[in-house]
Amino acid sequence: MDWNPALIWLAIALLLGLAELSSGGLVLLSLGVAAALTSALAALGLPLPWQLLAMGVFSGILIPLAVKVIRPWFSPSGVAYGTTGTGVEQGRTYTTLKRDFDGASGVKINGDFYRLRVAETGATELPEGTRVTFERFDGTTAIVSRAQPERSQP
Repeated sequence: MDWNPALIWLAIALLLGLAELSSGGLVLLSLGVAAALTSALAALGLPLPWQLLAMGVFSGILIPLAVKVIRPWFSPSGVAYGTTGTGVEQGRTYTTLKRDFDGASGVKINGDFYRLRVAETGATELPEGTRVTFERFDGTTAIVSRAQPERSQP
C-alpha cells in the first residue's frame, strides 16, 4: 500500500476521532473532521503548505462551532458545571438520599452525590427524604443543617 498525503490525513482524522471518545469535549472530533476535509484537498494534489493552511482554516472554523454551538446540545440545561464548591449552592435546600451500594446518607448537588454531616449534631445519617439546607463543604462532605419547615399562611 502506498501512503500518499491524502491517506495520511485520513489516518490522522481517524486517530483524532478515536481520541475524542476519551475526552468528550468535541475539540478532537472537530480536528478529525478538519483533517478529513484536508485529506480531500490533498487528494486533489495541493502541496503541503496549502494543506497545512487548509487544516488551520478548517480547525479555526470547526472548533468554535463545535464548542459554542454543538456541545451545549449534549449538556443538560440548568446545570452550572464547575461551580460546585464556590459557594453558589450555600443556603439552598436539598432532599437527602441513600446511596444504593452502601446506604450512605447524602445530597445530590449539580448531579454529584456528596455524603453529609449535620452541622449541629455531627450526625452522618439522616432518613431518606429529609429536607436539609446546605452550608458549606468540608473536603468532599457536605455540611448541612435541617431545613426549617415551611409555614402555611392562614
